[in-house]
Amino acid sequence: MDKLAFITGASSGIGQALALHYYQRGWRLALVARRASAMQEWAQEQAWPPERYAVYAADVADIASIVDAGQSCLEQQGLPDVVIASAGISAGVDTGEREDIETIARTFAVNNVGLAATFQPFVKGMAARGTGALVGIGSVAGIRGLPGHAAYCASKAAVIGYCESLRGEMRPYGVKVVTICPGYIDTPLTRSNPYSMPFLMKAQDFAQQAVRAIDSGASYRVIPWQMGAVAKLLRLLPNFIFDRLLVGRPRKPRHTSL
Repeated sequence: MDKLAFITGASSGIGQALALHYYQRGWRLALVARRASAMQEWAQEQAWPPERYAVYAADVADIASIVDAGQSCLEQQGLPDVVIASAGISAGVDTGEREDIETIARTFAVNNVGLAATFQPFVKGMAARGTGALVGIGSVAGIRGLPGHAAYCASKAAVIGYCESLRGEMRPYGVKVVTICPGYIDTPLTRSNPYSMPFLMKAQDFAQQAVRAIDSGASYRVIPWQMGAVAKLLRLLPNFIFDRLLVGRPRKPRHTSL
């Protein structure tokens, strides 16, 4: 039987690019999105035969919703070989604004709790089988905090830490946990950014490199590699130098409709 990839956030951006890449490699797909109708419409536009994919409507911020989607996948398609928690949201926040605390809560619910809930239905089955990969999509933004971007930076730092913990837990069972940290990828999530985005990468190019990293069993990978080098340099900078570099940098736009 063809291998199966379970991908959240598959209706756009990185998730959709990963879905397309896995399909082109001959895999079956379990596609998860809040906008299930849009996901189904896109898949039909690709002329994909129905036996190659299934669409599950779920909000990853709702634990019951995303866990039910995982259980439905197990019942309808079987245990995936790869699970990719790609769903994520991003918005600028100002801690001085009361409504932005709701934005922070929503960001953590999607980017962190939702990631763990995405993995949960598959952990025991993969451990019993002795194979599989659980893939968390982090971000270079999780390496150092950026002004106005506290919710996203903190959530992605948490993704990195969570996946590192899970990697140690799953290692005895032969299950890989892979952390992929994108730099700037051309997706709807980044197109509203009011600042320069060095090494901006097309989503399909990112997907190709990400799948290569997953195939190799890499524990952690920054894509593109140039952003990895920049991130390491920024991590080494003393705080007073780092802070000065960010003076006057445009902030991520605030919005409270996530």
